[in-house]
Amino acid sequence: MRVVIAEDLALLRDGLIRLLSAYEFEVVEAVDNGPSLKRALVEHRPDVAVVDVRLPPTFTDEGLRAALDARREIPGLPVLVLSQHVEQLYSRELLSDSSGGIGYLLKDRVSDVKQFVEAVRRVADGGTALDPDVVSQLLTRRSREEPLKALTPREREVLELMAEGRSNAAIAAKMFVTEKAVTKHTANIFAKLGLPVSEDDNRRVLAVLAYLHA
Repeated sequence: MRVVIAEDLALLRDGLIRLLSAYEFEVVEAVDNGPSLKRALVEHRPDVAVVDVRLPPTFTDEGLRAALDARREIPGLPVLVLSQHVEQLYSRELLSDSSGGIGYLLKDRVSDVKQFVEAVRRVADGGTALDPDVVSQLLTRRSREEPLKALTPREREVLELMAEGRSNAAIAAKMFVTEKAVTKHTANIFAKLGLPVSEDDNRRVLAVLAYLHA
């Protein structure tokens, strides 16, 4: 079973290599940053990726974003997140994708080597391995904020049109306002839904998913 590892701490990265190798996994590459992870996943197309969330160069959500980018090119690519943190935004996107195995474990709660190895195998086989604390944090935040209720009627109208697949220009024409006004409304929507600035269009997709879910 071929594995790609992404971990910036050298000791932990080496430990994961030795551990998985001892259980007859083939570690095809181990990287320490987000761009290298994306390249390694697309190049090797492993049976499973074991990924930390916070990697160089930003030390924010680089690892998780690289894994999501790779899954867009390789649908169903199994990903097991192994992190000290629960990253709210991209975790929801990852867990909402039903294609391929998915896992999210917290490092400080992994106390049994065999259970960890079983989790890696389960994700590689298309299953799930979720730490209860991860699920709890995601659900608690969602239920506590109830973000759609914070939207103004105008913002909700923009979101409804966004859900129809309309661009900002098309929304502006439909609402008889300027495109600049629509851009301001969408920025407010993203802020109220807790969707931080991103270099791609994930925020728009996630905003629509939140609307459809509600």
